[in-house]
Amino acid sequence: MDGCETYETLRVVSLFRRGQIGIAESTAMTPNMVALVAQDGRTWTVNVVDEDVKIKGLGVFNPAQMLEEHALGGLVVLAGKELTILPAGLAELRRGMLRRAQTIGDKDAGILIARLGIGRDDTVLEAGLGSAGLGLHITRALGPAGHHITVEPREEHANVGLDNLNRAAVAWPDGPRHTHISGLAEDVAEEVQGIAPEGLDAVVLDMADHTPSIAALAPLLRAGGRLACYCPVTSQLERAWESCEAAGLAVDWAGEIMERPWSRASRGGVRPANGPFGHTAFLLIAQRRSA
Repeated sequence: MDGCETYETLRVVSLFRRGQIGIAESTAMTPNMVALVAQDGRTWTVNVVDEDVKIKGLGVFNPAQMLEEHALGGLVVLAGKELTILPAGLAELRRGMLRRAQTIGDKDAGILIARLGIGRDDTVLEAGLGSAGLGLHITRALGPAGHHITVEPREEHANVGLDNLNRAAVAWPDGPRHTHISGLAEDVAEEVQGIAPEGLDAVVLDMADHTPSIAALAPLLRAGGRLACYCPVTSQLERAWESCEAAGLAVDWAGEIMERPWSRASRGGVRPANGPFGHTAFLLIAQRRSA
């Protein structure tokens, strides 16, 4: 199938674009991947292999030997840094992910997962993979019987996003099936239909112009399935709204999520943290309500 790659995440072999990396066999006591977290929050995710590896900022060490000598939750010193060894959970993979394109943050990812109703065993299409910030959340939500289909036309972005999803497949070997398609979402609808003949439970679109993709993918939604658009500016939101209605979808909700971090004050107590407070994107959720 041209432009289509399938990643069976039950295999504990990383398909990193940089070359294959052997993964330690999964056991109850030895995870496939761990996170090394510095006191300032910097995070490195490390495949647990029984060989010397070189990681930028940490130097050369043997991860499997490190875990024999230090339990999860323990401290290890590498390259002069005191690091806590933790399981590679969603938060750790997000902090340690590779980045190229602007990522959808956990603030917006959480509301998208909730309002789309994404859960175990669903089939979800994500068009505009980018660095896979949202893709990590979708992967974690779907479970082993789910199917995560990603579409990205830009190879330089896809390479980074797929690296991050492959890391997730190593950390969570009971994750969903993953299929990646290279191309524009509006051009691959027939291919998607062949991959998911029973239809899609959810579609997420993150692109400059949503209209062609909405028209192409809305018919692939199951009755009750939902489509989301991530829109940095109001003009995109308006066009997406009109396009959803033209495609026969009912707009469930549109809006933005505001985040206001707080921090400890120097003289005691807590206060709003200094820094930006405001907009990342407008979100739109629409549902197919007819068969």
